[in-house]
Parts: sequence; C-alpha cells; structure tokens
Amino acid sequence: MPTVAGGQRAAERGGSGQLSAPRLRHGTPERAGLDREELRRLVREVRILTTGRRPWAAGTVVVAGRGPVIAVEEAAGWAVRYAAYDQETDSGVELPPEARVPTRVDTPFDLASLTKLFTAVAAVQQIERGTLGIDALVGAYLPDFTAAARHGITVRQLLTHTSGLRPELPLYDCADAAERLALLREEAPVGAPGTYCYSDLNMLLLQHLLERLTGRTLDVLVRDGITRPLGMTATGFGPCPGAAATEDQRRPWAKADRGMLRGEVHDENAWALGGVAGHAGLFSTGRDLAVFCRTLLAGGSYGPARILGPDFVDLLFVPPGLGFAVDQPWFMGELAGRGAAGHTGFTGTSLVLDPATDTFLVLLANTVHPRRRPPDSTPRAAAGTRLARAVRKAG
Repeated sequence: MPTVAGGQRAAERGGSGQLSAPRLRHGTPERAGLDREELRRLVREVRILTTGRRPWAAGTVVVAGRGPVIAVEEAAGWAVRYAAYDQETDSGVELPPEARVPTRVDTPFDLASLTKLFTAVAAVQQIERGTLGIDALVGAYLPDFTAAARHGITVRQLLTHTSGLRPELPLYDCADAAERLALLREEAPVGAPGTYCYSDLNMLLLQHLLERLTGRTLDVLVRDGITRPLGMTATGFGPCPGAAATEDQRRPWAKADRGMLRGEVHDENAWALGGVAGHAGLFSTGRDLAVFCRTLLAGGSYGPARILGPDFVDLLFVPPGLGFAVDQPWFMGELAGRGAAGHTGFTGTSLVLDPATDTFLVLLANTVHPRRRPPDSTPRAAAGTRLARAVRKAG
C-alpha cells in the first residue's frame, strides 16, 4: 500500500542501522512538488475565513506540505476576539483592538475530536505489541463494563464506530465520578453492533480499556508513546493558557454554564472527566500536527523515532479506518478518493493526510468563538481541493 512504500522510500539509514525518516523543513512550493498559485489561493481563502462581522472563524492556522517539506504555514485573524456572546443581538461582544490576541502560527488550539486520532494510535501501538487483540471482546479487558461485555462489543467496533453505542451520554450532569463511571459501565448499544454510528463513547471505553491494560493514564500513554518521541512539545491535554479562545459556554446553547473558555477543554464531557478523555481534550499547534501527519505518511517514523511499524500505520487507514475517517469529500474535498485519511473537530479543527500523493493539510480554527453554530465544513473541503489541485498542476 502507498503508506508502506512511501515510508520506505522516505526513510534513510542512520548510523545505528535504524531507519531514520527525514524531519520536516520549510521550502518553496516547487521544492515540495506543489503549484505555487494554487497554494496562494489556499492561503488567501483561509485568510478570508476570518474577516467580516460574522466570520467562519475568529482565527485560523493552515499548514500544508508534501513529503518532508512544509510549503505553507500561515496564521490569520484572532486567537481571542470576543469578551462574550450577546444573546439578544446574536453576536459577539468585541474586545477593544488593544485587548485582542492575534493568531500566530504557534498558537495552540483545542483539538476537540482530533484527540480520537491519538487514542486510536495508542490502541494500535498495543495491538502491534501483542497486548491487545483488535477483534478481542471489550469485556475480556473490562468485565465490569457489563453492558459492553453482555453485547459482545469488540475493540475493532470501538475503533470503527460500529459498536452501536449512542453518540454521547450527559456525563456533565452527573454528580460525581462514580456516577459517570456507572453510566458508562451500564450503557448498552442502541443500534445493532456492526452498524456505523459515530460515538464519543467508543473512545471513552477504549480509554478505560487502555488504562486498565497498561496501568497508565491516557495522557501518559499519549505523551510517552507519541508526542515525546516525536518532539511534539506543544501537544498535550489541558489546561493550555495560551490557546485560542473557544466559546462563551452557557445554556441553552451549550450543556454547561462555564463562561468564555480559553485554555480549558471545550467539550463538556471531557471537562467533566477532568480534561483527559479519549474523545477530546488535547491541545496542539499546526506545526506539531504536521509532524504527526508526516510521521504516519513516513510509515510511523520521524527522525530517529518510531511510534508504529508501517504495517500498523496501514492498519489505521484500511477502510473504514481505525479512528481515522477515510476518503470523506465533505471535509477533504478533492484530496479524497485514493485513501486519504483524517478527522475533524467540533471547535473548528481538521487534518488530512494523503498517502497517495504524500501530502498533508492541517487547518486549525476556533469556529465556536464566541459561540457554537451549525457546523460548516465547506471551507475545510475547499482547502483540501486547493491542495489536491496544487499536486495535480505541479505534475
């Protein structure tokens, strides 16, 4: 498959005999094998997303490249633009210009559901080590999760959102941790196992399984197994004080009354769980996520570090994908079609990596600042299409 071949082609022999994949570096569009004019259009269109009275997002960061070359790394708009949301006028209360915080390329964003990709990689690392069976019963690892055990939910079903579990539970309304845990343990599928239903609960169960299996918490698994070896020093679970602001979170539009959020996880269930959750909670930058993408495109290696073997990277991307969504034009645009993989996050984040063309695209945005709106992935798809055309026009 392209991921394995791409990883082997990109790798170089280090002095220790280990495969060492080239690190990312900045370069011209031509050096990356991308069309300059299409990339200019990509940057211009992403900048426009932050303009006007009601922009798509207050701030954006876009990072795009091919092979080990970053050809685009741009920031636009505001990491913090609003003091609050005014329900009567249905608009944000703008901060004075001197109090606003501009978006920079190193601004961290609340990743929301991009966190699921890291949970999935942590699970596949255990599969590679032989400590976790992909088709094993969840009940074999979590016998006290009685509903999952009774209904025969498997690890693969959690990773592919085919467990039949509902999208979420109101854990944020529980009185304490014991009540939240009891809800998860007793939650039975509402759909037939094997039927696709995107659910945060899948990754919450997977988190509990990984923590039970390894004796380590998810934040430690992600740090020690992914971010630290890859040098992703700006990636981790919150709090993250310098992050882009998200929502003036209040009922009735939100599920909790927390006020304007900055550096604290936006997702109400992740917040109720202390900020570390299998489905949400990570913060990161565009550059760090580019490293994550490059690592997977290079067969699981980056520099001297290896977080997965090439065959197990491929396993992540076998349709319908383990944690990753595969070939979804609604947010990938014309990058979709030949095995592109990625995900979106409710706060406005997304990433796509395309093994067929060795390209990656990271688009970070705080679309929920100052409050959530009906999701609109048209700009994400448009950015993916620009990058795909940049590949084609460069030949």
